[in-house]
Amino acid sequence: MKFFKTKLNGVKLIKPYTFKDFRGTYTETYNKDIFFKNSININFIQDDISISKKNVLRGIHGDYKTWKLVSCLYGSFFLLVVNNDKKSNQYKKWFSIILDDKKKYMILIPPKFGNAHYVLSEKAIFHYKQNTLYDRKSQFTINWQDKAFNFKWPCKKPILSKRDK
Repeated sequence: MKFFKTKLNGVKLIKPYTFKDFRGTYTETYNKDIFFKNSININFIQDDISISKKNVLRGIHGDYKTWKLVSCLYGSFFLLVVNNDKKSNQYKKWFSIILDDKKKYMILIPPKFGNAHYVLSEKAIFHYKQNTLYDRKSQFTINWQDKAFNFKWPCKKPILSKRDK
C-alpha cells in the first residue's frame, strides 16, 4: 500500500496493492500492521456499504469522533471531503476526487470532517470502515449547496434524501 497526503491536513489518499492474473484481481484494502507502520493507529470496528444509482448524492455527513476509510467497490463516484473543525486553520476547506473500482484508491477521513458522494456510474457501491459505532444523533449535516463552502459539484439536480435537501 502507498499513502499520500492531500491538501487537507489529516486526510490521506491510499493506493492498495492489487494483484492481477488470468483469474481476475485481488486487492487488500486494509491491513492493521501496514496501517500502524504508517502511523495510522486506528482500530476499525464497523464496516458499512451503500449501493446507489446514478445521480444520487449522499451526504455531507460527519461527526467529531469517527475516522472513516472510504472506497468504491463498484462503479464510480465523486467524493467530497470537507473540514468542519471550527478551531482548524483549514475550516471550510474541502477537496474532491473521483473514486472508482478500477483505480481502487481509498480516502482516510479524520473526525471533524464531513464527506459526501455523488454517483457517476449507473450504480455504485460505497464502502467505509469506521472506528466507532454509527450514532446518528452525534452527526452533523452540511447542506450540499451551502454558499459558505463554495462547493463545486458535477451536477445541478441530484437525487437527495430528506436529510440532505
